[in-house]
Amino acid sequence: MTVRTVDADFVAIPRRELADAALSAALAAGASYADLRIHRITNEIVQLRDGELETAVVSREIGLAVRVIVDGTWGFAAHAELSPEVAAETARRAVGVATTLAPLNADRIELAAEPVYRDATWVSSYLIDPFEVPAADKIAVLGEFSGRLLAADGVDHVSAGLNAVKEQTFYADTFGSSTTQQRVRILPMLEAVTVDSALGSFETMRTLAPPMARGWEVLAGDEVWNWSEELAQIPTLLAEKVKAPSVTAGPTDLVIDPSNLWLTIHESIGHATEYDRAIGYEAAYAGTSFATPDKLGTMRYGSPVMNVTADRTVEFGLATIGYDDEGVAAQSWDLVRDGTFVGYQLDRVFAPKLGQLRSNGCSYADSPHHVPIQRMANVSLQPGGDQTTTADLIGRVENGIYIVGDKSWSIDMQRYNFQFTGQRFFRITDGRLDGQLRDVAYQATTTDFWNSMEAVGGASTWRLGGAFNCGKAQPGQVAAVSHGCPSALFRGVNVLNTRQEAGR
Repeated sequence: MTVRTVDADFVAIPRRELADAALSAALAAGASYADLRIHRITNEIVQLRDGELETAVVSREIGLAVRVIVDGTWGFAAHAELSPEVAAETARRAVGVATTLAPLNADRIELAAEPVYRDATWVSSYLIDPFEVPAADKIAVLGEFSGRLLAADGVDHVSAGLNAVKEQTFYADTFGSSTTQQRVRILPMLEAVTVDSALGSFETMRTLAPPMARGWEVLAGDEVWNWSEELAQIPTLLAEKVKAPSVTAGPTDLVIDPSNLWLTIHESIGHATEYDRAIGYEAAYAGTSFATPDKLGTMRYGSPVMNVTADRTVEFGLATIGYDDEGVAAQSWDLVRDGTFVGYQLDRVFAPKLGQLRSNGCSYADSPHHVPIQRMANVSLQPGGDQTTTADLIGRVENGIYIVGDKSWSIDMQRYNFQFTGQRFFRITDGRLDGQLRDVAYQATTTDFWNSMEAVGGASTWRLGGAFNCGKAQPGQVAAVSHGCPSALFRGVNVLNTRQEAGR
């Protein structure tokens, strides 16, 4: 892996001068604690429709943010201009905010301890910076991929897209930590559409390539993702899907591929084990959580083969970092062990509330103008210790469905009752795949679903999926997060026929 360095123009920003000005001004104004974050985000979106360019835009945002604690109360202020004078004034404004709010605050801020990291640097693992690749080259690749699909019989339309992000941060606090980081992520997407004009209906098939904390190498060839193979397969799969029979509703054994299961993990485990949701502090974007603190260490979340970790260190993870936005070093820890609920995701404020001595590094802000909040780590279901393959899991099913790819979903305000669909559904008959099905959704409560998990695949089946735009908070913030998992076998899950449910 090529060793990348932080871009020279970001390093050239007078980071330490800005930090010295902000932190000293905050302390002089009466703060007991302060931190400064310089944050630059570059975002590129390219979209094609039927091989023709629709959108090609690059946006950039940069600024500084100061947080302070005065009399146990947070204050926050931000500014787009990077100068020592502005940094100092921004710090004084943050102190003014905290001073104003202090009489209303009934819950004093206490920060969990963390070692000091001086002049630390971290860069994510990627080979080719997507922002060093000409836009014309990106458009050409997406156009060529679109052309392969459009040339196939039965494909009427093709959407192709790319979202690339480079995020750079500098953090410093009055404890003495200072960190500089750079990470890159990329989201490729191609979707083929077939239209039945006579019936007024259509069907789609999307590539399974997940968003990744990688660079342009994702699209530069077939080494990271086998585009040639998948683009060749999609027209045939789409034609079969159109003709496939509608599913029979009822309890069904499911083998779920990582390309689908990651989203169920995100919604039913990732958000449910955010501590701020569990205590009712956070309720935006689908509510709080059934996994309340009184259940920690005792609740049977799933079957004994269920082991789930939160991890901010896994290579190519979208939520992987060196240090979070409170200067906490990246870690990995258990959320579910042998089926039992054992852990939460925490930042430096919520860790003491749970009686923990240290944060597990879950603080993040998506903009220099937003305050850091507790955000999700890469939450992943661990594989089994043997060499079980997806084919082995399918071989254990007499009559069931193999589900591949994510699509629509819904979940209630406690992260408990849910419904998920997918991209591709294959009937399983006597341990083998037996053609596609249509109109499939699976429905369960979180604990019933994960307790129905009989077996997980081995390490060879484990893959990272993920989301580029997980939403949280008010004002809303978005964050990218990955979820790894193996293929898994579930017994007797309730399957719905979505066509019948819609009254068609």
